[in-house]
Amino acid sequence: MSALAAGITPAGEGIDGVVWNILGQTYKPVASCDSCFAFDTLFPDGTFVPPHIHSTQDEFIRVLEGRFDLVLDGKPVVATAGDLIRMPMGIMHGIWNKSGSPVRALFWVSPARSLETLFKRIHNVPDPAEVIRIASEHEVEFLPPPG
Repeated sequence: MSALAAGITPAGEGIDGVVWNILGQTYKPVASCDSCFAFDTLFPDGTFVPPHIHSTQDEFIRVLEGRFDLVLDGKPVVATAGDLIRMPMGIMHGIWNKSGSPVRALFWVSPARSLETLFKRIHNVPDPAEVIRIASEHEVEFLPPPG
């Protein structure tokens, strides 16, 4: 049995070579089934995911390289290489790379729901407002900016 048939995604690759560009960040799917969806990410300096809520999924991040500044349930948090961040469903969270260097991280959600479909739909969509509109069709609610 090959490594891929056994469920191993080779290092640095997405499933079937898939790579998504989502508002300047690189996402590569590495596992997908009903119970979870995992993706390797590269956040260039200055990129972010604004505050949002997954009402039907728990989300996790393992920081592999670099540092994220986050807001979790309204509180600022810093996560560095090796840290695991848990964001329970229904909890607001946002993620920023303000570190001056790229950040690599493994993200996963459980259950998978339609997050993979969302990423397929927003790949190379340049307009953040359109990304937010499409996300709302996939159980991801982006929050309005404060003020």
